[in-house]
Amino acid sequence: MKTTNYSKIAEKYDKNQYRVNEIRVDLDLKEYVDNNSKHEYQVLDLSCGTGLYLEKQINYFEGLNIKWTGLDLSEQMLNKANQKLKNVKLIRADVVDMPYASETLDFISNNYAFHHYSNKGKALDEIYRVLTRGGIYKLHNIAIHEMPNWWVYHYFPTAYYEDLKRFWSKDIIFNELTTRGLVVNLNIEYRMENVRVVDYIGYAENRDISVLTLINDKDYEEGLDRMRYDIKINPDKTIVNDFAEMFCIAKKL
Repeated sequence: MKTTNYSKIAEKYDKNQYRVNEIRVDLDLKEYVDNNSKHEYQVLDLSCGTGLYLEKQINYFEGLNIKWTGLDLSEQMLNKANQKLKNVKLIRADVVDMPYASETLDFISNNYAFHHYSNKGKALDEIYRVLTRGGIYKLHNIAIHEMPNWWVYHYFPTAYYEDLKRFWSKDIIFNELTTRGLVVNLNIEYRMENVRVVDYIGYAENRDISVLTLINDKDYEEGLDRMRYDIKINPDKTIVNDFAEMFCIAKKL
């Protein structure tokens, strides 16, 4: 399995406006706080990247006694996070060896990152270890097996085969979490629509989508040329695009 070098894309990561705009208030965290009265809540953004999730949540949950922490393996991504976050402890560490005592974290949010872990089983063991009893692990990611017509795969077909090496299916994720004693609720939100190619070429040109950094330059340039050609021939060219998001809530009993 190839891995993404985030030191090369940290500077342009937040330039992907979709990535910025799609961040919402975490209603699962809100539900946890509403239903679990504590003097202090320990919340970890696992593989926090540039801190987009934390920035949104901190503003919404202001006034509550939440100790926010962000953990990431990329020093460059943490540097970007540090520029936008205050009163957050940012830690550079590997998911398979987190610097936390056992059963100390109440809520772990893990957004668009699980597929990057080369040892996913060990990562889940470590997540289970640091969760408190009653604590929540929330895994949010794209569900690539449910979205073969994604625009990325349409123009960059080798990207799909790279992702098959990185992403676990929903069944494997459900089973791996369940066998560790977690109570799992897994949902997938799916949509299919016609999209204008011109609206997506900027994302391709920015090349911050991780799988586009994993395919070779020849395949990338060929896909980009196809997009440009389609737009040149017909500026309003549309293609069928599907997209699926996985929301998985796992509770430690």
